[in-house]
Amino acid sequence: MGKGYDFDEVRAIVREFGFTAHIRARGEEAKAIKDEAGFKARRWVVKSTHSWMNRFRRILVRWEKLPETFIAMLHLACGILTWRATGLLK
Repeated sequence: MGKGYDFDEVRAIVREFGFTAHIRARGEEAKAIKDEAGFKARRWVVKSTHSWMNRFRRILVRWEKLPETFIAMLHLACGILTWRATGLLK
């Protein structure tokens, strides 16, 4: 089973945007799981964030036609999620 992210092109895009890639080579993750006790992958962070974002119907369906409006809605949703995570919302 191959990984969809383990390509030179993807790594170049990640570097271009200035991100830190946490992409393991094919087969390396399975080996690490066997070798390291208590190993946990970081994928849950991205999957959870996507799940939280999908709770905002306006983002999930994307009724906005202008990219600027959609980006503004993404920023608003991220702000609301951050606010909820702080525990100040009761």
